[in-house]
Amino acid sequence: MSIPTSRLMLRPVQLRLVQEIALHGQLQLAAEAVGMTQPAASRTLAEIERLFGAPLFVRQPKGMIPTEIGLSVLRRAQVILRELRNMATDVEALRSGYAGSVSVGAVTGPAVSDLIPAIREVKETAPDADITVDVMPSRDLLPRLMSGEMDFVLARILPDYDSGDFDIIPMRDERVLFIVRNAHPLARAPSVTLTELSDSEWILQQRGAPIREATVMAFARFGLPEPRNVVNSPSMLLSIAYLAQTDAVAPVSEEVASLLIAPPVSGGFTILNMPHEIRVSPYYLLSRKRHPLNPLALRLRERLILRSQQAAQGLLS
Repeated sequence: MSIPTSRLMLRPVQLRLVQEIALHGQLQLAAEAVGMTQPAASRTLAEIERLFGAPLFVRQPKGMIPTEIGLSVLRRAQVILRELRNMATDVEALRSGYAGSVSVGAVTGPAVSDLIPAIREVKETAPDADITVDVMPSRDLLPRLMSGEMDFVLARILPDYDSGDFDIIPMRDERVLFIVRNAHPLARAPSVTLTELSDSEWILQQRGAPIREATVMAFARFGLPEPRNVVNSPSMLLSIAYLAQTDAVAPVSEEVASLLIAPPVSGGFTILNMPHEIRVSPYYLLSRKRHPLNPLALRLRERLILRSQQAAQGLLS
């Protein structure tokens, strides 16, 4: 005769009692292990055996030995209790921000200078954290943030977005540097002016991209027309490959330039020595208002904020 499933909804304390009886072989010791009196443990065991319609243990002078049915129940009980313990561990990890998933985005400079170090710090104590990162222009990041595809972004607020929709934390601005391959004719010049670069070949981001616009404005400030010999590409990988094979010039953020010329990443590029600084408008750490972040996202966000504060105080190398 089959036993109705509804009759076998054992409580965790009942499963633990079965496990402890098998471990100790004595009801008194098992009762103490689960925090019961011996009479209560005896009643609980009797209830379990009544549910199964068969004894789970044979009472012998030297102790209680599991029956064949008892061994089957014990195997299942151990699996269930292990899963319950794992569930509690998983929930605590999620609550404390040491597990779960987070999806973030950033423009290129902050991705290199802020996001990568912050992710590394989080991963040191949360190796199982599922972190997804997209690097793209602000015009692509903001729609994904607003749709909920991303938890937060490091980006600039564009004119067609209402800043009231965001929780906004100011971060930093970006310095623009010009990079070329080491074999470029101007690579070792002590100083290079925009006039000398006006007829050069350039590889630039699409129009409207902050670094491109800052570069064009720098030419305009000196009464120079914007570069005409241009290859347009938003791809950093293509830009690097193109620079390596031509005498083109590429404006990039200081963080990206430093990454490209420093070992072990160095790919044979150098930074042109320009007499005047070119800077891009500040970027922000943006998240949606009235959409609370999960604990893991909050941990990563806190690391980014701390890094920004340390940078402002000159504490980052």
